[in-house]
Amino acid sequence: MSAPAGTRGALLVRQLRAGRSSALLPQFVLGLVCAGYAVGAATGWGSDRLALFMGDFGLSAAALAAAVSCFRFARAADLRFRPAWLLFSLSSLMASCGNAVWGWYECVRRVPVPSPSVADVFFLCFAPPAIVGLLVLAKRPVTRAGWVCLALDSWLIGGSLLTLSWSLALAHTAHVADAEGDSVARAALTLAYPLLDIVLVSMVLALHFRRTSVNRAAVNTAIAALALTVLCDALFTSPLLRQTYHSGQLLDAGWFAGSLLLVYAPWGAARHADRTVPDEAPEPSRTTSRPIAGSLAALTPYLAAAVCTLGILYNVIEGRRVDRVVVLTGCTVVLALVVRQGIMLVDNIALTQELAQKENHFRSLVQGSSDVIMIAAPSGVLRYVSPAAAGVYGRDAEELVGAELSSLIHPDDLGRVVHEVRRFLAAPPGEEPTTRIECRFRSGSGDWLNVESTVNRHQGGLILNSRDVTERVRLQAQLQHNAEHDPLTDLPNRALFTARVRQALAGRRAGDAGTAVLFIDLDGFKAANDRLGHQAGDELLVQAARRLQESVRAGDTAARLGGDEFAALITGDGGRGQDARECQVHEIADRLRLTLSEPYRIGDGEVRVTASIGVAFAEPGITPNDLVRNADLAMYRAKAGGKNRVQLYAPQMQADVARRSELATRLRGALRDGEFALLHQPVVHLATGTVAAVAAQARWRSAQGILFTPAEFLRIAEDGDRSAELGRWLLEEAVEQAADRARAGHQVPVCVRLPARRLLDRGFPSGSVEALLTRYGLPSASLMIEVADSDPRVPFEELEQRLAALRRLGVRIALDGFGSGYAAINALRRLPIDVLKLDRGLVEGVVESARLYKITSGLLRIACDLGMQSVADGVDVPEQVLALRAMGCTHGQGAAFSGPLDEYRLRRALARGTFPVPGGVPAQPVLAGGSLPSLTGSHGETPVPPT
Repeated sequence: MSAPAGTRGALLVRQLRAGRSSALLPQFVLGLVCAGYAVGAATGWGSDRLALFMGDFGLSAAALAAAVSCFRFARAADLRFRPAWLLFSLSSLMASCGNAVWGWYECVRRVPVPSPSVADVFFLCFAPPAIVGLLVLAKRPVTRAGWVCLALDSWLIGGSLLTLSWSLALAHTAHVADAEGDSVARAALTLAYPLLDIVLVSMVLALHFRRTSVNRAAVNTAIAALALTVLCDALFTSPLLRQTYHSGQLLDAGWFAGSLLLVYAPWGAARHADRTVPDEAPEPSRTTSRPIAGSLAALTPYLAAAVCTLGILYNVIEGRRVDRVVVLTGCTVVLALVVRQGIMLVDNIALTQELAQKENHFRSLVQGSSDVIMIAAPSGVLRYVSPAAAGVYGRDAEELVGAELSSLIHPDDLGRVVHEVRRFLAAPPGEEPTTRIECRFRSGSGDWLNVESTVNRHQGGLILNSRDVTERVRLQAQLQHNAEHDPLTDLPNRALFTARVRQALAGRRAGDAGTAVLFIDLDGFKAANDRLGHQAGDELLVQAARRLQESVRAGDTAARLGGDEFAALITGDGGRGQDARECQVHEIADRLRLTLSEPYRIGDGEVRVTASIGVAFAEPGITPNDLVRNADLAMYRAKAGGKNRVQLYAPQMQADVARRSELATRLRGALRDGEFALLHQPVVHLATGTVAAVAAQARWRSAQGILFTPAEFLRIAEDGDRSAELGRWLLEEAVEQAADRARAGHQVPVCVRLPARRLLDRGFPSGSVEALLTRYGLPSASLMIEVADSDPRVPFEELEQRLAALRRLGVRIALDGFGSGYAAINALRRLPIDVLKLDRGLVEGVVESARLYKITSGLLRIACDLGMQSVADGVDVPEQVLALRAMGCTHGQGAAFSGPLDEYRLRRALARGTFPVPGGVPAQPVLAGGSLPSLTGSHGETPVPPT
């Protein structure tokens, strides 16, 4: 993995410093050696013999070191540039051999060096390899015209230097050699040195502006070494200096320094470049020297022609006859300049046409683009605006040109935009070429548009490519709003409400105990929704949300959590005591309860629902989820306590939930582990005391020895899966034991109590009852299903169809808990009921309360008029038996006869056949209708009630 940007920057700085410090040492040593040689040459080395040795063999050793250095570097260099360094090595080797031969004559043989000699051959072979090496290092032209221009530039420089040199010195040297009668070889040798130097200088100058960018420091050092050598050669060939020259003079210091520079070039310069410009470092920006260098390269042909003209003018001013060589070279230089200008003219015409074509192309792109392109000066003034501004901003481009960019930006966004622009301009262009800014721009109509701009640098200013993203921003805002708000009521949803609670708990008033959450549930909404339809239910929710929103304070939050559940966040102000604050929140909650409980106008009628509200106050360290959960627990306690009330959260509620959760966990394995047992309570005929049926009741004795009453474990079995499993077990166990008793001779029906919601469960199909009866061989008339109708969410249409299907099987149907059910009268009217079972609440006070006596008596009269049999639940004392029998109740169960019995005791009771009835011979019932039908009679004896 790469290091972070800051770490990489620190490492890069350390590498640069280390590279500079390590590169200074070889440069210092190089300068010290060259300075030492120059001082020695200037002082004559102390003796003539040492001067001759250092002037000959010293130069030879330096050139040999350059040859070895270039050769070794060539073996490790890139394949493309390897020939160049091999040629430089050969060139230095020729110089070393020439100086060695010169020293052989002067130092070993102690004779003057003949002219010409073998040393001249080696010296003449120095320039050609260097010239070819420079050609290899040069950046190769791409086109044929480029090669022609390179050749013409070389000749322009060489021809001009030849003209000037010939006019100044070479013509005089040639005349002197001819006048003294020198041989042709000696005369050619005299002219060969300056001519080769002129060619080498021409190549150096021509290729200076065409050198490759690879390993540029090494190439520059090599060119400087060759240039220094050529300069010393030019001084040596001048007649004045050559006549007085001898080995060991100061001129040798130039040749010595040139050789050492060539030694240093491939290694020191290359290593220095590698250390100062690592691979990961961005390419340095071009400095101002590049345009100057490009200008000098373009002026090279004209400077060469000017030098040639100066050579001719020198001859004219001196009054000399213009030499034929000067005329010939001058004409060729002029001809080369004309040809080169023609080539450049053709290239310029082609480039101009291409530039015009590209300019038209880009102008069409800019003018046809839907994005607005603007160029801003460093001062922030707009210098160019594309025509697309009329369609995007509603303002003409000419109107915007000259305006301040800051005047178009919204004041609230200006500071952020200025900060981003300053940061962008201060960043290195290689690391961050562009940036993106989004802000609001003023349109022609005065509205603010959301604009996204891509910003680039441009001559110290900025180029902005802008587009209108107002619709996208609006869509994003709408999507964000939809994600955080309820689509029906437009109140904050659960996610946003939780975020608001988290913000309130984490703010500067995090410890304020006055912050509270109200959890609100509409009582009776499900029944109203089923009765009136979903559209009316939605309208009711919208009105309730509007009332809730209008009732909370401006700084509070009202939300819909789902269904008919709402919530409110009441933020604390910290200005009151805790008791006063709790009292205030309780008053707010009670006011909300009254407001939400007022009648709702739906269509042409009114709908009444109430509200149960749970209140939980924030505590230090509490989480948002825990606070909402506490309010939810308090709300459920309010519903369990009678609904339409406000309940404050107490820690005991959480303990109750934990206990219920623990019991539910135990209940999961109770059936599997056989912890449930089935008991039966006799249903006794009040007139004769005979056992007419037995009511199956489940008992749970846990592995810890705790006996739970049905009310306890049925309350925690409200979960669908556990309730269904318990219902299936109860029904199957009751049918199986009833069949065993029937085979033993005890033909008595069994009553199984099942909730109405469970009868409609998909996991309890009607065919399963028939299959169960068939499996155990129990007649259908021996099974009675007691329907517990206390759930308003149960649809009567489906329940009616299901009970009718069971009744067609022969199963008898009893309405359990009559007198306490939510819709008992409606159930009595619509459901196919055979037996009416009175609730315990109607039986317990029937003796003491005359009012209750009349109510119970009226209900029994209704059952008798409908042809139904009746069973009183909870008959515990003889007085209740007498009263119920007098009112016409046919059957009863309770402690007055027997409690729940296990199988053994039940069979003993069935064998006995009757229970003693208080009062002896029964009195005549007060109800009309004569004798009562038996509970075990057929369906023909009990007509189906009207629906």
